[in-house]
Amino acid sequence: MPDTLGDWLKGFSREAFRLETLDDYSKAGGVDAYRAFLAGEPQPEKFQTAEWMTTVGNAVQSGKRIYRVHVLARPLTDYLRFELSWGYRRNIEAGEEFFILDITSQENPIPDALDFWLFDEQTVGAMNYDGEGKYLGLDFPGEEQLSRFLTYRDVAMAHAVPFSEWWAKYGE
Repeated sequence: MPDTLGDWLKGFSREAFRLETLDDYSKAGGVDAYRAFLAGEPQPEKFQTAEWMTTVGNAVQSGKRIYRVHVLARPLTDYLRFELSWGYRRNIEAGEEFFILDITSQENPIPDALDFWLFDEQTVGAMNYDGEGKYLGLDFPGEEQLSRFLTYRDVAMAHAVPFSEWWAKYGE
């Protein structure tokens, strides 16, 4: 059984779902690109050709699905503006699917959900972050927790809209 997030992202069979709930992941990766975004500079080449693009592209080309829902509220933080305008739009080109659950004018239907990956509807990787958005690692809740995470995914998807639809309305 794979034990790192990278192993799972390369080894799942059918689908990988991600729920994002934070407004700032700036300490979790892409720091140079985020700085460039804030400074109004062009996207760094390293950001445009990140390994994630290859991981997603290979998975999608082999018939797998990678998709995510981000729970957010407007106005967007600087980080969310960066993530959505640079990151999501870049990753869509590789085949990743994005959905937005905008809670600006509605209650969050999954208020107790934290960030996680769900692989093949069988394995949950719960993401751990410190109070400043720095990624600390992954926990694998036991099988007894699986139904809870499946419910989070299903509720999030039922209330989310495709990113392109949301971006056309609220993007900057």
